[in-house]
Amino acid sequence: METVQKIALVVTIIGAVNWGLIGLLDFNLVTFLTGDMVALRNLIYILVGITGLINIGILFQHINDGR
Repeated sequence: METVQKIALVVTIIGAVNWGLIGLLDFNLVTFLTGDMVALRNLIYILVGITGLINIGILFQHINDGR
């Protein structure tokens, strides 16, 4: 499970960097990389959202464990 958690964290960080680029430079890295492939772009956004939810679960797990 630790591997899944690390992958989720990396994908979430990439999503956060993308949002930072959108806010600072009005540049969407996902759109740049996927071009006209809307389905792929939506899949990436869905995966980032899912990994964010996984990270919320990890956060609460650590809080409940007393770490």
